[in-house]
Amino acid sequence: MQKHGAVGSARKGLDTDMAHIRVFIDGREGTTGLRIADRLGARDDIDLIPIAEENRKDPEARRRCMAESDVTFLCLPDAAAIEASELAKGLDLVLIDTSTAHRTDPDWTYGFPELGPEYRSALTKSDRIAVPGCHAGGFLSIAYPLRKAGVLPADYPLVCYSLTGYTGGGKKMIAEYESPDRSPLLDAPRQYGIGQTHKHLKEIVHVAKLDRTPVFAPIVADFPRGMETSIALFSDLLPGHPGPEEIHSILANHYAGSSLVRVLPFGESYDRGLISACAMADTDRMELSVHGNADRILITSVFDNLGKGASGAAIQCLNIRFGLPEDTGLC
Repeated sequence: MQKHGAVGSARKGLDTDMAHIRVFIDGREGTTGLRIADRLGARDDIDLIPIAEENRKDPEARRRCMAESDVTFLCLPDAAAIEASELAKGLDLVLIDTSTAHRTDPDWTYGFPELGPEYRSALTKSDRIAVPGCHAGGFLSIAYPLRKAGVLPADYPLVCYSLTGYTGGGKKMIAEYESPDRSPLLDAPRQYGIGQTHKHLKEIVHVAKLDRTPVFAPIVADFPRGMETSIALFSDLLPGHPGPEEIHSILANHYAGSSLVRVLPFGESYDRGLISACAMADTDRMELSVHGNADRILITSVFDNLGKGASGAAIQCLNIRFGLPEDTGLC
């Protein structure tokens, strides 16, 4: 587990029952930034700090906004997020980074509280929080509890397929899919990351403590929001040869009591044996299902790529960090 950052006190004495939380979003014009801004803007306990359009790339103007904030969200490309974190040095605030830049940095807390009490505890006092990637979150929701329980070896030859809606690709991909003159190739799902260099792989291996990098096959399809990430396991390659019911029990026990992640009853699906990637669209929740037989086990995590996969996870981290119910403003 990554340790929490020790930069500043980030107004730890803030009484959120009496005072509003002051929020600056660096990069709010992007897909995730816009979503966070819309959702926090609807809350009466949040004050959003604006920045003029002409100043949004001005380092000094951005630093002034950071200095005013209790928490700054970094909704930026990786290199820009690293520059922004340097810009925030010496300031008393919480940084919540939605990029890939800090997810394996030991000075940043990994923002997936459902992985375990140690992650949740770290979030309550960390001033540097890295929000999980969408595909990585789906993978880890399955693999991490099984690794923790000792039933998934570090060198298991994992293969993961992860299907996402096109909004995960940002404004350029959204425009491409929604263009009236789009390519007919967009009418069918498209596999990408085929060179096995997807940026989430480093995060997946690091957090799950894997000795063997998985084969990872992300797929984008013609629907706006939703994601389903699947991992298949051979029982005879696992210690003790657990069947699907035992795997289901491990996952159900791990997520028992969680308000945003749950495991469906064993063998249950959304539509007569079918699993839809958009079943959790427009929510901030994640649902896992386990299917298969004594030889082969299929585990699938379904969520919204812009909800629990991005803005919802970021807001959940904010809530936990400032002592609010974690599902405040979430659905």
